[in-house]
Amino acid sequence: MSTAIQQSQKELDRESAIKTIDSEIQSLEELKKSVSAENLTAALDMMQKSKGRIIITGMGKSGHIARKIAASLASTGTPSFFVHPAEASHGDLGMITEDDVVVAISNSGESRELIDILNYCKRFGISIIAITKNPESSLGKAGNIVLALPNNGEACPLGLAPTNSTTATLVLGDILTIGLIERKGFSKEDFNDRHPGGKLGSILKRVSDLMHVGEEMPILEENANMQSVLLEMTSKRLGCVGFINALGELTGILTDGDLRRCLSADILSAKAIDLMTKNPKTITPDAMTAEALKLMHDKKITNLFVLEGKKPVGVIHIHDLLNNGVA
Repeated sequence: MSTAIQQSQKELDRESAIKTIDSEIQSLEELKKSVSAENLTAALDMMQKSKGRIIITGMGKSGHIARKIAASLASTGTPSFFVHPAEASHGDLGMITEDDVVVAISNSGESRELIDILNYCKRFGISIIAITKNPESSLGKAGNIVLALPNNGEACPLGLAPTNSTTATLVLGDILTIGLIERKGFSKEDFNDRHPGGKLGSILKRVSDLMHVGEEMPILEENANMQSVLLEMTSKRLGCVGFINALGELTGILTDGDLRRCLSADILSAKAIDLMTKNPKTITPDAMTAEALKLMHDKKITNLFVLEGKKPVGVIHIHDLLNNGVA
């Protein structure tokens, strides 16, 4: 393929990409203008007051989006799971209880596979939130509340492959998820409890999960001689020693960098209190590890003593954070 043809293809591909992006942005602009505050609040009220779970269902591409919405809700404090419409007809309807709320998704509102779920919900008085572009469709009429999708076609040049509609549905699911997070006051700590693994789990760990405690802590009295300081720093291998007063309160710290900067022939005759950095930066056990890493980065330090009140209960090194994926 010639260079000119390759360049022409690149231009065509970029034009296609921009056209798709513009089309999907337009769909979201339509959603922004058309979202009903009354229906949205009613849907959030229904979901928040549910004594059971939020059941998300949809067929085809709507089903893929439904799975993501269910996962987002579940991970942010709203018990939720996906039920496949076809499987529901073969026994999985038993997974839906009268205390649940069903969120049913269909762009056209006429997915035949949803019929059994809708009939089941009507029979047992289970609330339905319908997400569709057509409030007058079978799904729209079955819903207790309808959250309408924009009806401005698809980005697909054939007008067939779900593109604009799935993007709008995904955003509408995020709107519901964020709305419930804000209503419930869902915190970083709550988020951490549901994300113990992977990158998020590492970032959301608490300092108490990674800090060195007990005999691992390099701690001496502030009047210790420098020979003791050197031995403590070498044996504990954390590159620092913390110092406490008679009340057990942290009063200072010496790092290996400090020692290199103040090396002299008479250093062994000095006392820790004469060389230590007083009032060092510290952190609490319940602080997030990401917060500890930011503090170390901002202050250009590699260790933090962990205090309860004024007394050290641990120490954390930057390597503890980096080795556990906090970055």
